[in-house]
Amino acid sequence: MRATVSVIGLSGVLIALVAVGAMWLWEGSGGQAMSIHGYLALGLGALFTFWLTAGLMALVFYSSRHGYDDEAGSGDEIDERIP
Repeated sequence: MRATVSVIGLSGVLIALVAVGAMWLWEGSGGQAMSIHGYLALGLGALFTFWLTAGLMALVFYSSRHGYDDEAGSGDEIDERIP
């Protein structure tokens, strides 16, 4: 458990460093300057996307572990009339 928390923490730090590096490169390349509202919108969009992805993956694992997916691939319900 402790190793998992360490890996998650390290991944978060690496992602933050990549984001800061990308912002630094963007600003240094003469690209269009972004206001604080742009950075806020970008950060909130990324955070929302992360939580949505995590929530959907949690639902997939929950469904799989509780047997809701067991009947999905069975060949009993295949209609032979469909080519």
